[in-house]
Amino acid sequence: MKAPMRAVCFAIAALAIALLGGWLLFGRGGVPIQTDLLAMLPRTERHPLAEIAVERLTHANGDRMVLLVEHADDATAKAAARTLGAALAHDPAFSSVTAELPPFDLNQILAPYLAHRFSLLSDADRAALTAPGYDPAQALARRLNEPFLAGIGTKLQDDPFGWLQHWLDQQPWSRSPLTPEDDLLTAHRDERTYVMVTAALNGSSYDDTVQHQALDALNRAERTMRHDHPGTHLLRAGAVFHAAAARAGAERDVHVVGLISSLGIALLLLWVFRSPGPLLLAFLSTAIGIAVAITATLLVFGQMHLLTLVFGAALLGEAVDYSIQYLCARANAGPAWQPNTGLRQVRPALSLALGTSLLGYALLGLLPFSALRQMACFAMAGMSAAYLSVFWLLPALLQKPAKPLSPRLVSWARALQVIGARLGAGKRGAFAFALLSLAALPGWWMLSHDDDIHLLISPPAHLAAQEIRIRDVTGLGNSTQFYLVQGDSAEQTLQREEALEARLQTLTEQGRLQGWIGVAGMLPSAQRQQANQAALAPWFAQRARMQTWLADAGFRAPVVTAYLDAWPGTSLTLEQWLAMPISTPFRYLWMGHSKHGYASLVLPQGQDDVALLRTAAEGLAGVELVDKPASVSALFGRYRQYASLWLLAAMVLIVPLFAWRYGLRMAPRVLAPPVLGIGLTLAMLGYLGQPLTLFHWMALMLVLGIGANYAVFLQEGEPHAAHRPGAAYAGVLLSAVTALLSFGLLALSSMPALRHFGLTLLLGIGFTALLVPMSLIVREKNT
Repeated sequence: MKAPMRAVCFAIAALAIALLGGWLLFGRGGVPIQTDLLAMLPRTERHPLAEIAVERLTHANGDRMVLLVEHADDATAKAAARTLGAALAHDPAFSSVTAELPPFDLNQILAPYLAHRFSLLSDADRAALTAPGYDPAQALARRLNEPFLAGIGTKLQDDPFGWLQHWLDQQPWSRSPLTPEDDLLTAHRDERTYVMVTAALNGSSYDDTVQHQALDALNRAERTMRHDHPGTHLLRAGAVFHAAAARAGAERDVHVVGLISSLGIALLLLWVFRSPGPLLLAFLSTAIGIAVAITATLLVFGQMHLLTLVFGAALLGEAVDYSIQYLCARANAGPAWQPNTGLRQVRPALSLALGTSLLGYALLGLLPFSALRQMACFAMAGMSAAYLSVFWLLPALLQKPAKPLSPRLVSWARALQVIGARLGAGKRGAFAFALLSLAALPGWWMLSHDDDIHLLISPPAHLAAQEIRIRDVTGLGNSTQFYLVQGDSAEQTLQREEALEARLQTLTEQGRLQGWIGVAGMLPSAQRQQANQAALAPWFAQRARMQTWLADAGFRAPVVTAYLDAWPGTSLTLEQWLAMPISTPFRYLWMGHSKHGYASLVLPQGQDDVALLRTAAEGLAGVELVDKPASVSALFGRYRQYASLWLLAAMVLIVPLFAWRYGLRMAPRVLAPPVLGIGLTLAMLGYLGQPLTLFHWMALMLVLGIGANYAVFLQEGEPHAAHRPGAAYAGVLLSAVTALLSFGLLALSSMPALRHFGLTLLLGIGFTALLVPMSLIVREKNT
């Protein structure tokens, strides 16, 4: 097929792919950008049920805002909360809003428990009832003299000894600092009043449209609240705020990386080629690569992660390399330019460059992180399309000769090349290598590592601070660790949970744990309920004495008879507890039955000491502490350790490619600049106090591929630009600067992982580009 026809076919195919990508991106009801940072994490738990539990906890309240209205004046805080709740309730962005509590009858909350009152005892009451010397008359007297209860309190005639009341006092809703005041959930702390308002979103927190509608509605409501009630402060928590912040950060990064790098590359190409034509063609080739990359990623994964989106903006600097090398070949050819001859000239260099790049990204795609696999897919598709555009599109558009490269750039490149050549020649080369190694040694010695998951997922400081304050004031929320309790039956699961909670209670009494939330604390096992009844049975067997105690305390005969006739009552079952309205906020803790058996969750409160929490579960059958951040961090650590081996393997795999082209003796010399660049980059990271992470090592993998490209470009281009010394190296420097303008800007990203990528690539590409002339001199000397 002739070049013009081939170019037309390629252009039609590229346009079709771009249209498909546009439809996948914008034509299906919203941009499919994944803002759920947890969605990119791999499955790390040993048991699949633990992964289900992690997802269950993550999304239990994921589509809900928790808002806390704060003011020094009690009445103002409550009025402001009512104003905020009313404003949000009228907005369609929310499916429900809770500010003022609906009217409720306390008896309706307590009534379901009365039939089971003799099966529900606190640990203290059960121990006291079975201890020698227990006197029910004294318990009755203490009950009659108890102060008025502000929370959920039982009536004296229903619970004269206070046994049910003591059990209710240990329930999560009784321990919460939030109490109903004036039909509002209110807490008091540091002479300030806090009122809670909750709002359920009308959709997913990770839906772009839902985010915008909900946040706009909240901003309007907050402005109204502040206007009507000056001095009011609003604290907020919820997945929607993190998702929106992550999206905003990614969009900002795309603008910074994409726009600044595009502008910088455009000005650079205009200066170098001294014509707008090469600029437009270079960006056309890159645009095709980006369009193909987006389409391929959406076809394979169905969506794009934030990391992929920002990384895609940075890929501009590498994808433009292929067209730059072809444009440089055209500029160096002068009046003798022939498109097909230029293709034959650059084909070996571009093919080797593509091979090394694909190898680096393929290794990146082996990692079990969806975002990194997306980045690998994006890069491999985009680089391949940019490569093909040089061979199938540009020749038809570059028929005429062009102006030579900027003389100033060529002269600068020539000067740097001469310096590099002298430093790399003969004994000076050995001395330079020894000197560089000596300078790098302290940096290598200072290297450390850090595998913390927060280097990948780092919430904005202001959101994290607000969530900590909300948790401190309200007692809501839990740490990132939880216990997974499993059993062959619901009864066995509850019994195992009770064994765990006994240890957690000990830690709580020692002040080492704030508390916990678990199903067994609200629904004792049948075995525990039978033990509770057994503790009460000896006293109810003495009916006459019980009647005397109650009558002497002032209870009327019908009340005494009704209370004693209620013995022994019935045990509280799982089905009954799940049907109670008061269990609604806690039902997610009961995972029920699956092919893995029965399971429940226990959430420790106020403690992040994993060693302490793990000790509490030691030796307990069916109890496992699940710590998702720690498990992901451990996975990062394992793969970081593997990464150095992968980097070495990549070097070994590249050697046959280079040996095929340059010979076995020459291949290591051509590889020397990127390898030295990696070594110097590691040293510089040590000097900068940058702990090595998995992302530093992945970036070093790309440094190897990109640096090898520069060595190839110089080796292949120098013979064809001998009439203009420095012109070939000028093309290499041009490629390096475009890469620095894109990848280097990732060092400014709001995402820690991308910052590590960017800084490593900035250093690695810079060092390698400066060291590349040493390989050319070695080659000339040995040939």
